[in-house]
Amino acid sequence: MIKIRKKDWIEVVLHVAFWVGVFYTLLSLTETHVTIRVDHAVGAIKKDPVVIKDVRHTLSAHLFITLGFLVLLFYGNIFLLFKKALQFKNILIRVAIPVAYFAAIFTTNHYFDQQLSVVKSDQPFIQTFQLDQKKGTPPALPVVKRNLELRTDALVFAREGLSNTILFIFIIVFGLSIAYFFLKEWARVEKMRSVLQAVQLDTEVKFLKSQVNPHFLFNTLNNLFSMAQKKGNDELADGISKLSGMMRYMIYESNEENVPLKKEIEYLENCILLNKLRYADDEIKVIFNYPKQTEGIFIAPMLFIPFVENAFKHGVAIGQSSEIDISISVENKHLAFTCENTIYSVKKMEGDKSGIGLENVKRRLDLLYTGKYKLFIITDENRYIVNLGITIE
Repeated sequence: MIKIRKKDWIEVVLHVAFWVGVFYTLLSLTETHVTIRVDHAVGAIKKDPVVIKDVRHTLSAHLFITLGFLVLLFYGNIFLLFKKALQFKNILIRVAIPVAYFAAIFTTNHYFDQQLSVVKSDQPFIQTFQLDQKKGTPPALPVVKRNLELRTDALVFAREGLSNTILFIFIIVFGLSIAYFFLKEWARVEKMRSVLQAVQLDTEVKFLKSQVNPHFLFNTLNNLFSMAQKKGNDELADGISKLSGMMRYMIYESNEENVPLKKEIEYLENCILLNKLRYADDEIKVIFNYPKQTEGIFIAPMLFIPFVENAFKHGVAIGQSSEIDISISVENKHLAFTCENTIYSVKKMEGDKSGIGLENVKRRLDLLYTGKYKLFIITDENRYIVNLGITIE
């Protein structure tokens, strides 16, 4: 059963109260009180009128149509139009889209309003005329006709004034929709920022609890590097150098919010090189394609490494021929990352408690690239495929 939070109930109540207020405002504005007076014929002795009739209109079709268009304007803006408009970088387009929507809604409402006014404008006078005939009193046709013309002019004048008032209400509702949308967006961004800060703080605390003193670590690696060189083991020395570079990147450089894509690619290359040292040359084949020119492109650090580590952990087996295909491409502010590997283990990334886990990767993407990424993971008989697309600034 879906549980609705208390604050959601409060928001619903506030919305209902707001539209009830709009309804009664429109009701007071559209209520008409018309007095129709039909006199005796010209030259008659009696000066008393034949009929004095009050006609009061309250719940009319005008009211409900206008209210419906106001609702459409408000929720169309906050749920669709403003989100679409903000996707454009050009400010003129951002402004033009909601303004055009406002003009279309108001014009449509005015058209329906005018159509109803034409149909119903003469109805009270016809009723008065019929009532006058039933009394048996000869109607004063010239006077009735003149009163009809005067009353029609008065109604036209009233409708024009009402149209201006309705336009003012539409403008107010339009402004309230802007305020509501941006307040909600501000609250959403602040909440996401708070969650991200909490996650980062938790990660830093866990890291501080588990890390070895960085200076001790780097001094040890440098000593091992020197020893390997003295022994003439260049392959081992190169591996230690790569490991030292990876650790330096993880401890110092990856603390930034964004890092150059070039740095992330170098980190992946070192990770691939060190993992390949665990296997024979014929056991693993790794293809890594990436753009040579990456100047000015920045990305959140350590996004791709979980998928690469997962590929080595579950896609390579001793004594078997394995292949891992990794690629990064950038085109028109869109970065695409793919990682394909064979599958030799039934374990999946979701169940790997020792690693970062797929859910944690998705959570980090949600926080860092909200609405700007797409992640697809496909598993067939013997292949595991990851496709990640990110819109970068």
